[in-house]
Amino acid sequence: MQFLDNFFKIKESGSDIRTELIAGLTTFLTMAYIIFVNPSILGDAGMPKDAVFVATCVAAAIGTLIMAMYANYPIALAPGMGLNAYFAYAVVKGMGVPWEVALGAVFISGCLFIIISLVGVREVIVNGIPPSIRISITAGIGLFLGLIALKSAGIVAANPATYVTLGDLHKMPAILAIIGFITIVVLDKLKVKGAILIGILAITILSFFIGDNKFMGVFSTPPSITPTLFKLDIKGAFNMGILNIVLVFFLVELFDATGTLMGVASRAGLLKDGKMPRLNKALLADSTAIVAGTMLGTSSTTAYVESAAGVQAGGRTGLTALTVGVLFLASLFVAPLAGAVPSYATAPALFYVACLMLREVTHLNWEDTTESVPAVITVLMMPFTYSIANGIAFGFIAYAALKLLTGQYKQVKLIVWIIAAVFLFKYIHLGGD
Repeated sequence: MQFLDNFFKIKESGSDIRTELIAGLTTFLTMAYIIFVNPSILGDAGMPKDAVFVATCVAAAIGTLIMAMYANYPIALAPGMGLNAYFAYAVVKGMGVPWEVALGAVFISGCLFIIISLVGVREVIVNGIPPSIRISITAGIGLFLGLIALKSAGIVAANPATYVTLGDLHKMPAILAIIGFITIVVLDKLKVKGAILIGILAITILSFFIGDNKFMGVFSTPPSITPTLFKLDIKGAFNMGILNIVLVFFLVELFDATGTLMGVASRAGLLKDGKMPRLNKALLADSTAIVAGTMLGTSSTTAYVESAAGVQAGGRTGLTALTVGVLFLASLFVAPLAGAVPSYATAPALFYVACLMLREVTHLNWEDTTESVPAVITVLMMPFTYSIANGIAFGFIAYAALKLLTGQYKQVKLIVWIIAAVFLFKYIHLGGD
């Protein structure tokens, strides 16, 4: 015990071992839904769900353990919501990119992330991106996730005249999804730990009785990870010239990781003079987890904002993250349960995460249309073009154009001009695919 205290500096951080362990369990319960949701989403991209389940657990464990042992922060990592949806629905299904090549693109973005973390360029990029664009990326991904969730639940359906319309609410998947969503919101409002996970499990259990689902047990030895292990195609990613895909992964990973790390550290009172000590170590843990995840067979792994739940429970050191990492490894033995979770059980979780992400729009400067309009364009273009990449691209182009035409070009940082130019070149010379 003394070793743990010395290694993680627990007493120095104003905590104790029992508190750290409880905080780790709390964080795990709030984010364990990802072991059910991620295989469901990536399975839609044609990836073997059982192998993705193992990759999800192992990638989350690796990233979180690195964060614990190297950066000593109470922050857990796992395959990111939004990024997995972009990977599956926009890149693989939307663009027709093989999932192996898409994993190669994520690998490249992870390597770029490692490089900018090592050389210190991260701050230049993050500080150069307008806050309105950062906010709109999060909100836009939320809206995109919301559409995917409603489609998975059968609550919205395709229509040749109006593109989308209301689905058949008499069908059991739609009914169970609505019940699941209400359950999650109510439990979360009542501050029940693991509200999202409880909602998913509750609907899964109901599906065995009234949803034509089959119970295959709870525990078993972990499935084989071989179908996805080292299947990434880096050469194929370079050959396809998918610069815009890599750029989107890179930007979202960068903002998501930095924002989450700073936000959770702030809530834990770990910032010093508004800055996060060991930030580069934390970002290296994040970027290393991305690279490791692609080798295992999952989309981008990133820091989870749900770590704030553990911080709220008193977690202050890497021991909290270590606990989460161990629990993710233990989750490998619940594969039958993960495989039995239907898409309409995970849809409520997706939709609730979408609702939380859309809160970001309240931080926009609505009085300045050169700030708010590009942000709204970003938010709306993501679901309406079924592409996070298009949303980010149109947002950057609109921002640069409006600032230029209104004589405010001096407010725009160089990185914005570069990103806008890259996307504009892409649309002019390569089209919209």
